[in-house]
Amino acid sequence: MIVAFSVSPLGVGEDVGEYVADAVRVVRESGLPNRTDAMFTSIEGEWDEVMDVVKRAVAAVEARAGRVSLVLKADIRPGVTDGLTSKVETVERYLTEGGNPRT
Repeated sequence: MIVAFSVSPLGVGEDVGEYVADAVRVVRESGLPNRTDAMFTSIEGEWDEVMDVVKRAVAAVEARAGRVSLVLKADIRPGVTDGLTSKVETVERYLTEGGNPRT
């Protein structure tokens, strides 16, 4: 499964980068495949291990902020591995080749 999530502290002002870094650090230390962009961090693995990392990332922010916002989206597809990379590679291939991929 792939989970894309965003965790942000509430009530701490506009500069939240340091708090978000605490959450991303938890994800990176997990050893699971992951990617962070301007809006979300995506992580790939089995249900229990991914949700455990999300929970710990939220806890890392919660330790410094009394209120936390979590946005989460999941792609639950048993048997698929390396989806974090392969999904993007597929889109890039279609962009490079051009045309309609269904023809």
